[in-house]
Amino acid sequence: MKLQSVGIKNFTCPVSIREHEGGMQQTVAAINLQAALPHRFKRSCLETFTCILAKYQQDMHTKIFPELLAEVQSSLQAKQAQMEMQFRYFIAKKAPVTGTKSLMEYDCSFIGNINDQEHTLLVKVKVPLTTLCPCSKEISQQGAHNQRAEVILTLQPLGFIWLEELIRMVESCGSCELYALLKRPDEKFVTEAAYANPMFVEDVVRKVAQKAKDHTTIGWFSVSVESFESIHKHSAYAYVDSLDLEQVE
Repeated sequence: MKLQSVGIKNFTCPVSIREHEGGMQQTVAAINLQAALPHRFKRSCLETFTCILAKYQQDMHTKIFPELLAEVQSSLQAKQAQMEMQFRYFIAKKAPVTGTKSLMEYDCSFIGNINDQEHTLLVKVKVPLTTLCPCSKEISQQGAHNQRAEVILTLQPLGFIWLEELIRMVESCGSCELYALLKRPDEKFVTEAAYANPMFVEDVVRKVAQKAKDHTTIGWFSVSVESFESIHKHSAYAYVDSLDLEQVE
């Protein structure tokens, strides 16, 4: 019986990710790696997958994905190979008033695919931020409801692009960014900053999409925003794809 693909799923291993400041960040990745094997291929491929991953895990970045997948494809005589690497990336942030330092974590993914000699790569970042409801602010004499939201930006890079750059770009598009640690003066600042910058999920998704569209190193992209509503049981949601934007224009 011919199989469509074989591989390993949720393979966890330590990896090193390049930081914008020049260092290497140690983190743990969950990797899905699979290949479309020819019908005649009978032996187990687990050893091949794990050995190739071990070879590259000390410097795992987007530019090595074509080389890694090409090696998988060649070793297994595969028509196609694909890998998704999910990991948590940490960025040191200072609180806006007191300057208190803390680490914020972000879920990131590299997704690569090779078919014959054609290679595609996607980068995904999940960024939390705050949204404050414009309607609530307009109809209320005191305060307005606000909540944590999650932005998922998936893109096809046209060149090397730093995770820090993408995350900061997204964080600038909400009512206010989030911090892992805040003191009283900082809480006052972020509360008032969000109140002064009310945004619907539609506003956030449009703003992120515009910044991605203007970025010279970003090709195709999609943006989704989910706001975990504080006064509703449901979430508010918005999504846009750059191909749809082109059709509208």
